[in-house]
Amino acid sequence: MLIIAIWAINFTGSHAQISQDSVLQIIRKHGLKESKVMDIAWNITDGNGPRLTGSPGIKKARTWAQSELKSWGMNNVHEEAWGPFGNGWELKNFSMNCRAPYYFPIIAYPKAWCPAVKGTLTGEVIYLDAGTVEELAKYKGKLKGKFVLLDTVRVVEEWFKPTGKRLEDKDLLELAQAEMPSRSRSGRWNWNPPAFSKALWELIYDEKPLAILERNYKGDLGTVFISGARARKGNARDKNAEVLPQAILGVEHYNRLLRMSLKDEKVILDMSLDVQISNPEGMDANVIADIEGSAKKNELVMFGAHFDSWHAGTGATDNGCGSSVMMEAARILKATFKEAGITPKRTLRIGLWSGEEQGLLGSEAYAEQHLADYDTLGAVEKLKPEASKVSAYYNMDNGTGRIRGIYLQGNAECDAVFRPWFGKFKDLDAHTITLSNTGGTDHLTFVKCGIPGFQFIQDAVSYSTRTHHSNMDNWDHLVADDLMQAATIVASLVYLTSEMDEMLPREELKLD
Repeated sequence: MLIIAIWAINFTGSHAQISQDSVLQIIRKHGLKESKVMDIAWNITDGNGPRLTGSPGIKKARTWAQSELKSWGMNNVHEEAWGPFGNGWELKNFSMNCRAPYYFPIIAYPKAWCPAVKGTLTGEVIYLDAGTVEELAKYKGKLKGKFVLLDTVRVVEEWFKPTGKRLEDKDLLELAQAEMPSRSRSGRWNWNPPAFSKALWELIYDEKPLAILERNYKGDLGTVFISGARARKGNARDKNAEVLPQAILGVEHYNRLLRMSLKDEKVILDMSLDVQISNPEGMDANVIADIEGSAKKNELVMFGAHFDSWHAGTGATDNGCGSSVMMEAARILKATFKEAGITPKRTLRIGLWSGEEQGLLGSEAYAEQHLADYDTLGAVEKLKPEASKVSAYYNMDNGTGRIRGIYLQGNAECDAVFRPWFGKFKDLDAHTITLSNTGGTDHLTFVKCGIPGFQFIQDAVSYSTRTHHSNMDNWDHLVADDLMQAATIVASLVYLTSEMDEMLPREELKLD
């Protein structure tokens, strides 16, 4: 009884006498022995379904996430609207079948923001075999009422090595020895498509075929990697955009149709497609929640992940797992602070971003609201006062693989900070620190604003080969032990960053 009384006294109040190592041990207990990460992941994926930005699915998921964060005692839980984004889109029904020369069901998925079709479309397959603007002319007047095959046959090779992998020592050593990355301005740049591509799509929209059928440059065994449709002008999600039905086929089925067509078989397909167009206001939103700090509560340590997904799967590895890890990190931290009787020095803020798949739109909207003024190309013109109050931003968006280290994004001064911290994670297999950059996700938004922003080195598992943007991106491919490890490390880093005397070192931001 005496021991219990002393424990209660020592752990009472925001400045309780407890060592950082003791707090880290409590974090490990909640993260590794009492984990909820797979339950969180189930609710984000199976429980809510696909989360395409602007869709009813992501709105439902945001409502659930806010309710969950509030139930853990998070502060300031709210949505921050951003936009305009455009139409919401949700797939309600789809089927595609080969009817002649014989029947078989086709593995295929429509691209996002395709229009619904009336009834069932039936028509002949035609292969658009052209590589120059001049060759396109022979297809004028021949595409209307047809299913157009747009790609060549892709040779499929059998897998004699596993599709998933862990990083080996030599891979980690190469990262650890990487030199300082080169610098380039980060902004949104307009890209003018080549003349052939422009002429091709002008022909297609002039001819108005039943649907455009494509196959992926990678993937097989029924794996289909999906994206958004191409409009005649502008973006397919724009209101009143002219968009033709477009679908991606499993490569084996695409090849099969094309081979039959090239043998002069008359190939007949049918297709049904029903979608729900919604979001008349054209807006979307991020989810924000805090754990309020104490001595330096006006300063922030941020952590987050993108919450949106594509529609063929449930967005488990991209990026339901990243969102689950960050939500679990928030839960772990709240449980740890309650058990230890302490509060963090700085305020801790989680962000669940939408619109990442369309170009980091949600996190950039947050930055425009809080951190910086942008020019017309998306480059930072001027920082807002709040930017100087954010010590760091941690992001996860490379699949289910366990954390093996961290990318410094060229911020060499952070090496001295992270090296002893990651020394605490050697038994968790995470100790590599690299100067290298890694791109393609929301930490870049914060780096662009001069804030130390970090993405983690992760085991690849089967991310690029099987699950990224595919119909196989489902809860089944999440690795529980990896996500438990990741959430524990993220919670630990957020806590350690919050307790520093000074904020993390940052590089000088040179504005053009």
